[in-house]
Amino acid sequence: VQLQASGGGLVQAGGSLRLSCAASGSIFSRVNMAWYRQAPGKQREWVAAITSGGNTNYAESVKGRSTISTDNAKNTVYLQMNSLKPEDTAAYYCNTYYGGHVYWGQGTQVTVSS
Repeated sequence: VQLQASGGGLVQAGGSLRLSCAASGSIFSRVNMAWYRQAPGKQREWVAAITSGGNTNYAESVKGRSTISTDNAKNTVYLQMNSLKPEDTAAYYCNTYYGGHVYWGQGTQVTVSS
């Protein structure tokens, strides 16, 4: 399984971004997917997750401002982030667990200016 994240960029506070993570192989219908983020000097933290059945869960820091979704036909998971804050600045990574292994995308940088 290979995960390719994209969609990061520089945005002003209050703006929006949609991150994408495309996976090789048709796995979304069978796995849970998640987004994590890591700010400079901080540990990687969980942001959001979606189960194979479509149930979603969010970290308190992004709840109400973010939406995780999947497009199984495109083997892609999305993270729509609105009302972005400077503290959302981080490298964002997609993640899944499949076949006994944990897989990570390469990360996409989100920078929110104040």
